[in-house]
Amino acid sequence: MQLIDPNHPAYRRLWVRIAIVAVCFAWATVEFVTGDPFWGVISGGAGAYALYVLFWTFDPKPSETAAIVTPDDADGDEPAADDEKKAEEKKAE
Repeated sequence: MQLIDPNHPAYRRLWVRIAIVAVCFAWATVEFVTGDPFWGVISGGAGAYALYVLFWTFDPKPSETAAIVTPDDADGDEPAADDEKKAEEKKAE
């Protein structure tokens, strides 16, 4: 079971991943300093897990909704429209 989905768009930015790990370890430090080692271990474990998932094994995949522009479709419209434009340009010549 995976608790953190590294492909979620929220984790794309480096500062977000750093902040999550830093907050977990900072909270673990607070718990240890105030004398509650149980919650310190829990927070430290969450930080270690976040570090592992968000940095060690992090391999972002491109989002499915991202537009893919191929070299033959540089203007962003449909490739069929590109063929029609080329045919019209040949007729005009």
